[in-house]
Amino acid sequence: MSTPVSEVMVRGQAVRQPRGFRGSQLAVVWRTFKRDRVAVTSAVIIIIATLAAVGAPWIAPYSAYEGDGALRLNPIGTPGHLLGLDGQGRDILSRLIWGGRVSIASGVLPVAVAALISLVLGVTAGFYQGIIGGVIMRVMDVFIAFPIVLLAAAIAGVMGPGMLNVMLSMVIVIVPYVTRTVYSATVEIRRLEFVEAAYAAGARNVNILFGQILPNVLSPLLVYSTTIIGVMITLAAGLSFLGLGVQPPEPDWGIMTSDGRVVLDIAPHVATIPGLAIVIITLAFNLLGDGLRDALDPHLRVR
Repeated sequence: MSTPVSEVMVRGQAVRQPRGFRGSQLAVVWRTFKRDRVAVTSAVIIIIATLAAVGAPWIAPYSAYEGDGALRLNPIGTPGHLLGLDGQGRDILSRLIWGGRVSIASGVLPVAVAALISLVLGVTAGFYQGIIGGVIMRVMDVFIAFPIVLLAAAIAGVMGPGMLNVMLSMVIVIVPYVTRTVYSATVEIRRLEFVEAAYAAGARNVNILFGQILPNVLSPLLVYSTTIIGVMITLAAGLSFLGLGVQPPEPDWGIMTSDGRVVLDIAPHVATIPGLAIVIITLAFNLLGDGLRDALDPHLRVR
């Protein structure tokens, strides 16, 4: 079970793989992953946060928009308001739950779209190389030359405020990085023995591309994408903090943090709570990515 994927594929090129092979590999990955308590805990946190965001209409105790002016800035533990209230007298817990819809989606959706685009670009550039690969990667290098935060802010500023524009700007700025990851994995896999064996057996480029390259590129792509989701959540929150993302009174963890900065001296919980939510969910995605890397890498499983 600890045999690397490349070695298995070499044998798979010469002889028929036994029935249930893929299922047995997935079982090994799952057993390795669930032994990593940090990664499992991170996955549980992400699942709980996602379910809470999806179920916001049913589990949020109060409206995310309406507040009680008489209770504005009340601290954590206020009766009926577990996490206190903000400057408009709105329940912070309710806005935190509703804001998770935007904040989590702003990390997951752009990365998912960028991963699909980058998979096509990176595999094409790495497999065919030559002029095609050179042109694709030089264009990616131009975007990578710019700081990701400044480039995202500039693009979002040109397109105007709004969550859709923020997500589009995030897709544009992360495609080069994900493409570089896919390209590097493709070039490395293309040089391995099982690909050479496939060529020697007379396999066509299309068969090698879809049968040998793509399945082995998906693992590093999945790991990198999972890790970068946390970065994108932070970036989206930062853009909302600057007024380029979701516009008030829509709930968003970045906006909630921005609203709290003006009352930081007298009611620090207003900014601290959504800030902690951003830190926790970002860290959870990063640790989940580390766990997936360890589970999917056969060499690390051997150790």
